[in-house]
Amino acid sequence: MIRPSREEAEAAVRTLLAWAGDNPDREGLRDTPARVAKAYEEIFAGYRQDPGPILDTVFEEVEGYGEMVLVRDIPFFSHCEHHMAPFFGMAHIAYYPDGGVFGLSKLGRLVDVYARRLQTQETMTAQILAALDARLHSRGAAVMIEAEHMCMSMRGVRKPGALTVTMQFSGPFKSDPAEQARFLSLVRGR
Repeated sequence: MIRPSREEAEAAVRTLLAWAGDNPDREGLRDTPARVAKAYEEIFAGYRQDPGPILDTVFEEVEGYGEMVLVRDIPFFSHCEHHMAPFFGMAHIAYYPDGGVFGLSKLGRLVDVYARRLQTQETMTAQILAALDARLHSRGAAVMIEAEHMCMSMRGVRKPGALTVTMQFSGPFKSDPAEQARFLSLVRGR
């Protein structure tokens, strides 16, 4: 697929403004196509990012630490691929290190790579776990995402405040229900 030019993107926004029933040439909307194109470059920056290099730095001097590492309440914003409406919430990531640990900020950056794309929450959860498993020296990982979807809150069924929860596990988190319960207990123990 060939990426359209910025001018083509701005023309598409003008068309949508007119289709919605407004005048794209009126003062308040005149610069909107350029602002939307610029915003979309930031909002959808994940398409231009590779998660691999984010996870390349592993700190091996951890003095024998082998227990769970959990980073919870990682805020994110994304857009559903079905309506292009925002969804937002928190991601929680845990893993059992085996030979090294990630810098904690790397997990937040990994979430952003996948959140800054048109997504389903289910796919985003699976992508984060797959990236961790592919790059991490770990015995297993857990990813949980809790999000409110504007396509459900502000249109259609109109149920604001409803949260969707998705989880994906590998290693002991997948094979041992006690490890899943421990992860969930730590996430919920705010």
